[in-house]
Amino acid sequence: MAWVVLLVAAVFEVAFAISMKPSEGFTRLWPTIAVLVFGVTSVVLLGKTLDRLPVGTAYAVWTGLGSVGVVTLGIIWFDEAVTPARLACIGLIVAGVIGLRLAGAE
Repeated sequence: MAWVVLLVAAVFEVAFAISMKPSEGFTRLWPTIAVLVFGVTSVVLLGKTLDRLPVGTAYAVWTGLGSVGVVTLGIIWFDEAVTPARLACIGLIVAGVIGLRLAGAE
């Protein structure tokens, strides 16, 4: 169950980071509120997993999945560049996350 909560925390991490762009430097009210709500929710959920998962593994997976999600949505929603190097780096992050999961953490 901790892994499911961690996955949900990573989704909120993506929402947090993606919400920063439309907040326009925290000058727009509703996107700024979204940043705060998504960010706090993400960190709280991450914290709830730490009684079952090693902190290093949980944090690495949380940030890794968040990074992959933000880069992917940046490409889709904000027309950010798609290059072989970026795609390879995303693949490396995904491989690291899978490796940490398979490395034996409950």
